Amino acid sequence: MNKPLASALFALLLTGAAAAPAMASVPQDAAPQARARAAAPRTPAAKAVTITYAGTVALSNCSGSLVRVPNSLASDPALVLSNGHCLETGFPEPGEVVKDYPSSRSFTLLTASGARAGTVRASKIAYGTMTDTDVSIYQLTKTYAQIQSQYGIAALTLNDTHPVQGSAIKVVSGYWKRTYSCNVDAFAYRLKEGDWTWKDSLRYTSSCNTIGGTSGSPVIDTTTGKVVAVNNTGNEDGETCTVNNPCEVDEAGHVTIHPGINYAEETYQIVACVGAGNKIDLSRPGCVLPKP
Repeated sequence: MNKPLASALFALLLTGAAAAPAMASVPQDAAPQARARAAAPRTPAAKAVTITYAGTVALSNCSGSLVRVPNSLASDPALVLSNGHCLETGFPEPGEVVKDYPSSRSFTLLTASGARAGTVRASKIAYGTMTDTDVSIYQLTKTYAQIQSQYGIAALTLNDTHPVQGSAIKVVSGYWKRTYSCNVDAFAYRLKEGDWTWKDSLRYTSSCNTIGGTSGSPVIDTTTGKVVAVNNTGNEDGETCTVNNPCEVDEAGHVTIHPGINYAEETYQIVACVGAGNKIDLSRPGCVLPKP
């Protein structure tokens, strides 16, 4: 795991011009409409959204983000997203789900530049688990409208669809005030680390070389600006399926490792589990998050 820094068990590890593309030529005797299509301007590529630290938070031992789902209202109590292994109650056991557990944990809310905007506080752990995924969701004492009014910070939106292979992404760590840029390399059918197993994990390309303290960072699609995953682990020592050395297990049971490569857990499935008032409702249609 990209370890929470307060854990004594898991110590911190710090660790010429491109050729122009060839243009296809159209024979002069080609149909006029074909020449017209060739001469027409190409559809411009989607522009990347500017990704800043606004909406990210620093925990005492991890990173996180102020998030909303597409249907959240300004009057709803705000939510903070991080990892299950960042919970102040300790690592949930395999099969364990923490739901509506009282918490007064504080989070440092950051501005676009990474400066401290202020402190927000939890009222409860709305949801937390390390089974199938590695996620914690805190409900705050303030609404989105109150945070926007007091600090000028808007929440990041969770994307409601599966991330796409090859997409450009950024991992934004509020703890370190550091951003990593890479692409979605692939998806692991199962990712096993120690006693925990996660489903359909997102594997980064190598430039997202995240470290301890980046756990819980939002993974943001640079085209949409939406959160598609939450950063959580990486294979640090080249071992197989041990703590801090996750292995991939395919549908046939074959095991592979990618030393030095890091992973995140997708967040689109959270959206279906958030009901009116931003309440985590595991009985909602389409909600597949593990239940207590």
